[in-house]
Amino acid sequence: MIENRLGGLLEAGFTDRLGERDRMLLARRALLKSCYEEPAPLVPDGWWYAVPGERYEGLFTALDLHDRFPVTLDEGMDVAGLPNRPGAYPVFVTPEIDGWRLIMGNLDVAVGVDWDEWMSALERLSARCGEAQMFFDDEAGGSNVWAVAEEGRIRRRYTREDDPEWVGEPLPWEAMRVDDEHFDPEHDEAEPNEGTADALTACSHLSVDPDRIGAGTRIRGHGWLALSAPGVGHEDLGGLVRG
Repeated sequence: MIENRLGGLLEAGFTDRLGERDRMLLARRALLKSCYEEPAPLVPDGWWYAVPGERYEGLFTALDLHDRFPVTLDEGMDVAGLPNRPGAYPVFVTPEIDGWRLIMGNLDVAVGVDWDEWMSALERLSARCGEAQMFFDDEAGGSNVWAVAEEGRIRRRYTREDDPEWVGEPLPWEAMRVDDEHFDPEHDEAEPNEGTADALTACSHLSVDPDRIGAGTRIRGHGWLALSAPGVGHEDLGGLVRG
């Protein structure tokens, strides 16, 4: 299935009518194509989540995603630019990358855009998958966020808009601000749990840095596209036919 057919499947809404045989054929196709695919860096649109590869199945329930079907890494990379049925946007779940699955694309629709929605989704993901992480890096806007949750509770979080804020106890790999060579205890102040890592540093320690995916990255299985709404259907296709 070439890319324009993938877009046609999403735009027409046929994903809710795929039978078990169709899904098996699509999974086989995605796995075969993945064998010849060279891993390339991902550029998340906004923020992204990461969950352990061995327990990723729970993410679909946690984020209320539906009608999933198999795709390769390359096919899901431009998820935000793929066609969609009104009200049902695709979210990309990557193949297993160095032991982790990343969730990205159209999360503003599937999750929401305010802080409580972001954190609630993270907690639900960790409850279903054992652990979950969230990363957001907006250099232009000056925002930087990373958070780790385990078994439904946030363990560690860093947030920076204007002033940085740290929640929870430092993780073993973190460098503390008070240990920085430029920190002067006579003139500088720092919270006891204040670290120095930003989101891109944190993701490389915690799971996967999307920007560093390459030839040496271990990829296993295929990815998924799943929709932000159930039962979209394939009715009212007159516009597609006329187009």
